[in-house]
Amino acid sequence: MKQELVTEEKVFQELKRSIAESLRIDLESIQPDSSLVGNLGAESLDFLDINYRLEQAFGIRMARHFVLEHVEEIFGEGSAIDQNGRLTQRGAELLKLRLGDHHPTLKPGTELDQITALITVQSLGRGVLDILNSLPQACTHCGTSAWLSDDGARIRCGSCGKGAAFATGDDLIKDWLRKVQEEKKIF
Repeated sequence: MKQELVTEEKVFQELKRSIAESLRIDLESIQPDSSLVGNLGAESLDFLDINYRLEQAFGIRMARHFVLEHVEEIFGEGSAIDQNGRLTQRGAELLKLRLGDHHPTLKPGTELDQITALITVQSLGRGVLDILNSLPQACTHCGTSAWLSDDGARIRCGSCGKGAAFATGDDLIKDWLRKVQEEKKIF
């Protein structure tokens, strides 16, 4: 269900704050199209810290694994990443679907360390919104449909007060991969 309690603007504000605190940089240096690695200097451990901060801010669970790891898990080893640690044709097709066609460097043979540079503030924000939009129609605890947000970030049931139960980022990626497979027959 597309929720309307947490706005895109609020997600971007919290995302900027989380990135700025994790990377110890100025908020003004963070733009939607900024690459977390290429422009902002994030390293692998920084992603864990940023994700943790977002989870705390929104009461969600971010993906623990990158989309390519899920491809390998679901469709088999070597389906997205070859034996040399490079992107396969199918892996490149999936990433273009996921990240958009505006990445000219995204092609078969791309090394994995170059792929993390494609993660932008905007793409991370889309991940947060996807999770928030997995808000169930009714509360999983009491069954009522009385969602509210006191702070514009965390959603809770207005009837029983319990926090909303969202799908995890990993579950949403797996669901997306299955849907793409059904529609596009990439694998």
